[in-house]
Amino acid sequence: MQTRTLVSPTRLHRPGAKAAYWIVLGAVIVLFTLVFIGPLYWMVTGGLKTAQETAQAPPTWWPAHPDPGNYATAWSQLSLGRLLANTVLYAAGALAFQLVFDVAAAYALSKLRPVLGNVVLAAMIGTLMIPATVLIVPQYLTVLDLPILHANLLNTPWAIWLPSVTNAFNIFLLKRFFDAVPEELLAAGAIDGAGPIRTLWSIVLPISRPILGVVSIFAVTNVWKDFLWPLLAEADPARQPLNVGIYSLSQNVPQNILIAALAIAAAPTVVIFLIFQRNIMSGLAAGSLKG
Repeated sequence: MQTRTLVSPTRLHRPGAKAAYWIVLGAVIVLFTLVFIGPLYWMVTGGLKTAQETAQAPPTWWPAHPDPGNYATAWSQLSLGRLLANTVLYAAGALAFQLVFDVAAAYALSKLRPVLGNVVLAAMIGTLMIPATVLIVPQYLTVLDLPILHANLLNTPWAIWLPSVTNAFNIFLLKRFFDAVPEELLAAGAIDGAGPIRTLWSIVLPISRPILGVVSIFAVTNVWKDFLWPLLAEADPARQPLNVGIYSLSQNVPQNILIAALAIAAAPTVVIFLIFQRNIMSGLAAGSLKG
């Protein structure tokens, strides 16, 4: 298999070319590592410092007297256990709704091919070009007075779950994967008497685990990191998720304790990525399923 690269093998064999190549590659890797790892390092070490050391200028690279007890203080003082439970509840609900409705929408667009399906798909993809902040006001008015039912969903989990149900990016990913499912498998299911729902459940979903894993990770991380919408939809501090709850309860909290709380809040998403990074990359590259 031919390897594609920016620098051809012929140029790499020129005098000094290989050394220059590795120097530039190493510098780029170190630069990007510092850019992405630097904020995490500052946050984790900042949570180990005293309040005076956190505020001093210039900042220290490493805590003079590391105090892991700051993390325990942050956990109890900011009620991170309750906030974490709220976040898990919101993420689990959003994940369940997205798996049900996004999979159904993607399967219908890919295999059932309804009238004007391509128009609907183009309209959904077009919404990805709209900044999320632009949709905040109509979304708020919708959950404030839900059409037809005239129910106020503010300060309820439904205010978090319902807006996250239809995710155009996830539907596009799922449709792209379903398009690659061999038609021969579906035809075999039809000959066996399987209807569309049984075909989806018994044939398509079992071979779609990689993309379902990716969509699940995206659904959880999107809810976990969201800040602006939960701040508007969940005004009660007892119902807020981690990010918003830390912000609401951060008054009169020492800066080192606040940084420790932020490090605790960021830890689950980092751990999820480290565990499932291979699944994420393989799922994004999926779409060339062979029969």
